[in-house]
Amino acid sequence: MKNIVVLISGSGSNLQAIIDACRNGQINGNIKAVFSNVPEAYGLVRAQQAGIATELVESKYFASRTDYELVLADTIDRYTPDLIVLAGYMRILSPTFVNRYTGKLLNIHPSLLPKYPGLHTHRQALDNGDSEHGATIHFVTEELDGGPIILQAAIPITPQDSEAEVIKKVQQQEHRIYPLVVGWFMQGRLAMRDGKAWMDNHPLPPQGYIEN
Repeated sequence: MKNIVVLISGSGSNLQAIIDACRNGQINGNIKAVFSNVPEAYGLVRAQQAGIATELVESKYFASRTDYELVLADTIDRYTPDLIVLAGYMRILSPTFVNRYTGKLLNIHPSLLPKYPGLHTHRQALDNGDSEHGATIHFVTEELDGGPIILQAAIPITPQDSEAEVIKKVQQQEHRIYPLVVGWFMQGRLAMRDGKAWMDNHPLPPQGYIEN
């Protein structure tokens, strides 16, 4: 069974969805450890309740970003991960770190990329009067939120929606599609080759896999 390491910074709701999917057999993989850079992250509690090893690696204790990421990567490697899942990990990773795990790093972003990379995506969608918003799962590359797209899920925005309501609708989709994509990777169906996402030995289009 392949090994998964998850990196978080917050509540860990996507982590919980992946834990549940491993338990019910949707994901044929084993979460070996959950890492956080924030000591009070509730995702650490979720992991501990599930009997999963936890690691706290805080950047403030290191002289440089390079030193921090070297220790982070060396600690990750102890768990021999086949896949590293970023689930609300709120640090930008350096090209050196990303390249160390090329093709083994997944991230979920709360927008329909390439729209709204970075932070405050829900507020931007509302401020711009968008009629739809959503979430994107992609491979991680050196470009921030710019790696090849694997899968997107859209949600409608109505004029009555508050930011909290939009967040809730997007998270519902996140909790559905992230375990799905992790499961594909564990099955060997999903890979990154030549800077593109491939599914079942075919390159995906720029917008990712299209659900039927």
